Amino acid sequence: MLISFLLIATVLFLSSLVYAGIRANEADWGSTHSNIIDGLLRLFCLRYHRLQAQTIPLPTQGPAIIASNHISGLDPFLIFASSKRPVHFMIAADQYYRFGMNWLFKLAGCIPVDMNGRSDSAIRAALKALEQGKVVALFPQGGIHREHEPRIRLKRGVHKLAEMSGAAVYPVHISHVRGAGHVAKSVLMRGEAKLESFDPIACASMDHRTCLDVLARHFKVHTH
Repeated sequence: MLISFLLIATVLFLSSLVYAGIRANEADWGSTHSNIIDGLLRLFCLRYHRLQAQTIPLPTQGPAIIASNHISGLDPFLIFASSKRPVHFMIAADQYYRFGMNWLFKLAGCIPVDMNGRSDSAIRAALKALEQGKVVALFPQGGIHREHEPRIRLKRGVHKLAEMSGAAVYPVHISHVRGAGHVAKSVLMRGEAKLESFDPIACASMDHRTCLDVLARHFKVHTH
């Protein structure tokens, strides 16, 4: 009797999750289970982390690049929850292959970047995604970096992608994440996260220094 009750309760709970995920889904990832996960991540950010966000003003179709400051492991989820389109992240390989998370990063079409070697293969993969009209996101700071920490030079990859693809760069600024500076802690600790979106930047028509300086102002960091 108890086992039957637990089975029924489990089925009802999972069914309610599926239903909630379908209702909350806003980006079409091309498959039902991916869309359900999208919806659940949005609910997680909006309800648990009390995300206050401006929807990233992406075009309805065509290539686009999202560039964000990086203060915690929660950041990619906040960006997912603030976009009406699927977002494919360029992330450090050690994070991409992290135990328990690799399946999710693969499902989301993330692109692993070797932070200790050449990143040519990652750039090629990102360019291919942009040529297919997808949205690619990256953290030009290269790793988690908080605003009070010493000056940092932004990576030039964002300008290279914009220059080679012609895609506009959409800057966002993340703040008020509890557990900032950490990967797992920031995901688990409830906070009142904020994400601010800005108008797109035509980095393709700028030299790399100008592009990075504009992004740095949005990120509230220095480039050198």
